[in-house]
Amino acid sequence: MAFQKELVVAHDDLDDLNHVNNVRYVQWIQDISKQHWQTIATKKMQEEVIWVVLTHHIEYKRAAVLGDPIQISTYIASSSGAKCVRIVEMIHGTTKKLLVRSSTEWCLLDSITYRPLRIPEAIKKIFL
Repeated sequence: MAFQKELVVAHDDLDDLNHVNNVRYVQWIQDISKQHWQTIATKKMQEEVIWVVLTHHIEYKRAAVLGDPIQISTYIASSSGAKCVRIVEMIHGTTKKLLVRSSTEWCLLDSITYRPLRIPEAIKKIFL
């Protein structure tokens, strides 16, 4: 199930070329991933486990500029063992053209020991 949010490009999001800085896109990927987890996971789940990034693969398709509306969506594409792959797509809110697509591999850790944990069925189910 996809989780979505919208934003509008602000001046602080821009780089020296006056389009959204690549670092800002990474921040937005992190932000929507965290918001998705915090929205659907129980308080107990959030206390017992944490997610850490193993890899990011980001495709920059088109530039966004000041004032552009952006629709961001994310979902879990697959999971195995302690890892899952999360997709994030950013689409221009007016043109509906793809701006950015990322695939991030996350690892589930015990919040106390920081050791990897096999993703429990209860967590897999909340992402369906």
